[in-house]
Amino acid sequence: EMCIRDRYQRRVHGIQNNLGFRQISQKMPNFTLEEIMKTMKCPERIRNISVIAHVDHGKTTLTDSLLAKAGLISMSKAGDSLFTETRKDEKERGITIKSTGVTMHFDYDIKQNGELEPILVNLIDSPGHVDFSPEVTAALRVTDGAIVVVDFIEGVRVQTETVLRQALQEKIKPVLMINKADRGIHELMLNSEDMYIKFVKIIENANITISTYQPPDMPDTLLDPKKGTVAFGSAYHGWAFTIPQFARIYSKKFGASAEALIEKFWGDHYYNPDTKKWQTSPEVEGKQPLPRAFCAFIMDPIIKLSRALHDNDEAVYTKLFDGLGIKMLTDDKKCTGRDLIRRGFQKWIMAADALLEMIVLHLPSPKEAQVYKCPYLYEGPQEDEFAKGIRECDANGPLIVYVSKMVPGDKGRFYSFGRVFSGTITSGQKVRILGPNYDEKTKTDFFVKNVTGTVVMMGKFIEKVPFVPCGNTVGIIGIDEFLTKNGTLTDNPKAFPIRCMKYSVSPVVRVAVNAKNPADLPKLIEGLKLMVKTDPLVQVTREESGEHIIAGCGELHIEICIHDLVESYAKIEITQSEPVVSYKETVSKRSSSICLAKSQSKLNRIYCQAEPLISEMVEDIEKGVIGGKVEAKSIAKTLNTKYGWDTAEAKKLWVFGPEDSGANILVDMTKGATQLTETRASFENSFQFVTKEGALAGEEMRGMRMNILDVMLHSDPAHRGGGQLIPMARRAYYASQLTASPCMQEPIYIVNITTPATTVGGVYSCVAQRRGHVTNEEPVPNTPLTVITAFLPVSESFGFVGHLRSSTSGQAFAQCVFDHWETIDQDPFDPSTRLAATIAKIRARKGLPAEIPSLETFLDKLQLTLL
Repeated sequence: EMCIRDRYQRRVHGIQNNLGFRQISQKMPNFTLEEIMKTMKCPERIRNISVIAHVDHGKTTLTDSLLAKAGLISMSKAGDSLFTETRKDEKERGITIKSTGVTMHFDYDIKQNGELEPILVNLIDSPGHVDFSPEVTAALRVTDGAIVVVDFIEGVRVQTETVLRQALQEKIKPVLMINKADRGIHELMLNSEDMYIKFVKIIENANITISTYQPPDMPDTLLDPKKGTVAFGSAYHGWAFTIPQFARIYSKKFGASAEALIEKFWGDHYYNPDTKKWQTSPEVEGKQPLPRAFCAFIMDPIIKLSRALHDNDEAVYTKLFDGLGIKMLTDDKKCTGRDLIRRGFQKWIMAADALLEMIVLHLPSPKEAQVYKCPYLYEGPQEDEFAKGIRECDANGPLIVYVSKMVPGDKGRFYSFGRVFSGTITSGQKVRILGPNYDEKTKTDFFVKNVTGTVVMMGKFIEKVPFVPCGNTVGIIGIDEFLTKNGTLTDNPKAFPIRCMKYSVSPVVRVAVNAKNPADLPKLIEGLKLMVKTDPLVQVTREESGEHIIAGCGELHIEICIHDLVESYAKIEITQSEPVVSYKETVSKRSSSICLAKSQSKLNRIYCQAEPLISEMVEDIEKGVIGGKVEAKSIAKTLNTKYGWDTAEAKKLWVFGPEDSGANILVDMTKGATQLTETRASFENSFQFVTKEGALAGEEMRGMRMNILDVMLHSDPAHRGGGQLIPMARRAYYASQLTASPCMQEPIYIVNITTPATTVGGVYSCVAQRRGHVTNEEPVPNTPLTVITAFLPVSESFGFVGHLRSSTSGQAFAQCVFDHWETIDQDPFDPSTRLAATIAKIRARKGLPAEIPSLETFLDKLQLTLL
């Protein structure tokens, strides 16, 4: 047997396509390109799935078992090959960094009648580390189902809940794989009843999250082992099973109904061998309590066989295999340890069989999923031909493709990776590209371009195909120059775009980079343009000081981005600053006075007042419930019914800021003002600028409502142009901020720390030294571990993991996830406070004057005299 990577290498044509990607031959293990192309046309036979989990819970190892069954890697290499880890640093670090797509073809007995039918599985293995959760969002957008992997020992963790929430937000149906059960068998030496109790706890915790976030218009997604939506096993040892799978095994052996056995194999059901009857209580008069059916018929045999193989007890495992009708070959018996366990179990309950059963029977096809996903995804009218094409998954309908991420290739070019929701995309087809900032009126972020090629993704390899019909994932060649990160493709000018993705994290950590050699500045700029394409979330901006700022969601995220910049894109030496944190500016009270500002010509006036927004409204804006691309009528209705705004007032909300989507609002509160409609753009433009760079430290604003109370504008249009009104409005807005008790908000991580009970004291000490506070401490049942939850300011998180390890002798593991913004309750104008020192550092870094601008800088002299 030979790893398929080596076989791919031998089959490489040596011909480079126009992007420089290597292409494998049409002859594939276990399936051909012709079979893929044929099944692509049948959306009922397609499954688009993501594998999601907390970091180190075994996603990539589990994925290997499916790849081995498809023939893409050797069965003996499953779990070691890690086929979907396509980057060198992924193997070095032992974590997945980028989501990777693989297309596989299987023959499966869907109807359980002995007839095999073709199934096409488009699988995406996604990262588990929180810093790379935008990759998870990009993967979920183009899939319909998800395998949620949970570690048997650690259970449902904070990132498990996060990815489940993301999946349900995208209307993805989940199934559960409880992985690393071998650790309970060999490390903790648990008996079958203890393992059952642990299984139940994990399923209950997962179902709590699902029931909390499940959309009402989705089919029931609660996990139930009796339905076959939960698998148990060990990816490391290559085995897994579902309850229906064992029910079928025993039904053949005993001649009983598989449906009846399914009901008995989970829950409080006990089989009495003396009476040959089932009972719901373990008690038997005068005898030892009966074992649970799940334990007696399923877990006890697995535990006994696993320990016999682990201990190389040939007499025991040979007897067990004889009873199961399994023959171990001479080569198999020569193996020891893990290899022996893996080979033994692969002949009995192979992990891929259980996974494939869940994928095929319990995850939806595009034909099913797009019916309930269409109202969420498509931003246009649900009655038009495009929505109909999406709902019906019509290959002959109008073209609608959503590109969720860019996959890097050679020569600085990219594949645009996405999903065909309607129609068929073909090589050479002319498409209309609607970017994330597309505006129908101004045609912003809009291009027309020919597709030069379509491909099927096979990990780090590709297969060129002439077309890809709806319901499939696709890699598109030739449009990467016109898409930065994501967007919608269509062939009709009347089509609306697909909804933009919402990420669960924010880019709150920033690093300034510069070329070490000034002559390399053009290479740095070009490298940054390429690097920003590779990550769905990373942002690159240029400060007035000339520094280029890379913003990411954590230390590791920034480190990977800079590594890619230096090694793959710019290929130059750079200098970088220490990581810094993004803060937000806000107001805590209504402005103490109405603020007046005049234009330069003194012929125009504006009166403003600022006040804080309630936290619930801020969160709704950031979640996209109101604001952004939501219709004005819908926003006004929500403001009236949910927040008690006056109907007339709700209709006069002008704009959100910054960038028309931030959590700040501009409201017209004037009565009888003239010429306001034609000058509205100037006031909105000023609001976008002010909310992008607040008065305290030039940071973005959050949670501020700006009310325009009155305006006096000159009757002559020549005297009320943008050159007069924009600077005037900015001064009024800044003055309103400074008179409304301005303050700052800092980002806060929620930290999930797993540590032995003996080192809990070191964890508390480490958290307290960094201005954090512990919110919960919970022991993990049947283990020596304790899970501690704490809040930690992001600004204190740099070096936290190293500090924690040194405080606990390397025994604690921490995962930081952005949780919320917290107001710093200190006076920014008092130089003795920590907040004032923070503002001074930010202003110095941005090249701003050391002192916060005084109110006199913005307020009109007439009002200052009155004050």
